[in-house]
Amino acid sequence: MGTLVLKNVFKRYDNSSVYAVQDYSLECFEREFVGILGPSGCGKTTTLRMVAGLEEITKGDIYIGGRRVNDVHPKDRHIGLAFEDYALYPPLTVYDNIAFNLRAKKTAENVIKKEIMRVAPLLKIEDLLDTMPSALSGGQKQRVNIARALIRKPEILLLDEPMSHLDGKMRQILRTEIKRLHKEINCTTVLVTHDQLEAMSLADRIAIMKDGELQQFDTPIEVYNNPVNEFVAGFIGEPPMNIINVKIIQHNGQLKFLFPESDIKISVPKKHYQFLDEGMEVKLGIRPNDIKIKEEGSNVQIDIFENLGDEQRISIHVGEDQYLTLITENRKDLAAGQDINIVFNAERTHIFDGTGKKISK
Repeated sequence: MGTLVLKNVFKRYDNSSVYAVQDYSLECFEREFVGILGPSGCGKTTTLRMVAGLEEITKGDIYIGGRRVNDVHPKDRHIGLAFEDYALYPPLTVYDNIAFNLRAKKTAENVIKKEIMRVAPLLKIEDLLDTMPSALSGGQKQRVNIARALIRKPEILLLDEPMSHLDGKMRQILRTEIKRLHKEINCTTVLVTHDQLEAMSLADRIAIMKDGELQQFDTPIEVYNNPVNEFVAGFIGEPPMNIINVKIIQHNGQLKFLFPESDIKISVPKKHYQFLDEGMEVKLGIRPNDIKIKEEGSNVQIDIFENLGDEQRISIHVGEDQYLTLITENRKDLAAGQDINIVFNAERTHIFDGTGKKISK
């Protein structure tokens, strides 16, 4: 069974007084695709390396297929690992690179050939088997790297930033190939990435990390629509969610969000009422596509206008050092310095306290 469970896992290096990973618990179901997402230095690769057995666990337990593997050698954990760096052997052909691990285990050559012929078409590299690594593109090298991991018939496939060295077009192609591959091999897959687009498009569930701690573990749509804190809200989404300091006021018998140094007011939705009182200062979160240009809205001035072809992004200065970003389409007539009126989808707002913790559902 390709299940993966981490229970209260900690990792601290000998020369450090802080934990690189702390109290990390996670459960991946059989055949599930899980993305571990976070900024550089958050501990996601360290977590993957502990699962692979390449890093010693300071505290906690890891189970693969129901078996505790804390003290199990990496080669006996039934995992396949594709590194960020392709790490192919330059003197060996693609065929020999893929065969290397099986030959190290004294596997018969006829079995090796059969397994390579099974794996190569999955990665679309069957025409490259006689090619040397130096003649391969970055995308082809990564396919060979993944093939070398799959040849082991792993219970768990671990992918460590597999697309980080590729250009935009190749990243898109390989992302599609990895999605297709996962469906074909029916293998539990864990992808480490700092790219939210990769995680959102590939994973069944996403584990978001910050400073070695798990922030949220849920489906992409749930993470996007219901972030548990300010960090997740600002990390997921492109462009990211607007986070603005606002004050709660009474206006015409209703609670309103008042923007600093501005006349912009947003009616507080009833779902937030039980958590707010007049005079409170909170952080308001709203996604750029939940702000619309309409004649009856609040008057503002465009500070930055970006025409990206299929969409336009507008930045508006509110307060001393805060900006609102909104997305619109088919408005190429707009420009920086122009006045527009905007309205907010109040039901799609999120509120956070001064520590970044979400105040309401």
